[in-house]
Amino acid sequence: MTRRRSKKNKSGTHGHGSSKKNRGAGNRGGKGNAGSGKKSQSKRMTEDGVQELGEKGFTSRKPEKEKINLRDIDQRIESFVEEGLAEKDGESYVFDVSEAGYDKVLGKGRLNSEIEVHADSFSSSAERKIEEAGGEAVKK
Repeated sequence: MTRRRSKKNKSGTHGHGSSKKNRGAGNRGGKGNAGSGKKSQSKRMTEDGVQELGEKGFTSRKPEKEKINLRDIDQRIESFVEEGLAEKDGESYVFDVSEAGYDKVLGKGRLNSEIEVHADSFSSSAERKIEEAGGEAVKK
């Protein structure tokens, strides 16, 4: 029984043209992944997993601000008082955010008690929610 041969097998070059082409590792740029540069196969492992070579995005020159949400302030206000970072004044509290190591107050969550919050900056929703709870947002 005769077997059919594909066109590439008939030529004797397996689709690579002249017999001088596709000879050895030099045609591939080396052995293994060597010489692949920034091609699709060039991936390297980092701590975060697989990292493709090449630059991605940009690096911001702005200093990173430390932020705290209203929810976190409300949950931790008693511990801030115990640590000396906040003061209890009757039924209300006075809390300086920068003493706790934060720069900005964000508006996620809500306050269940009156808190006078001192900070470098507030989000608009944080200011509104603090005032709704009977507190005061004081910018430095």
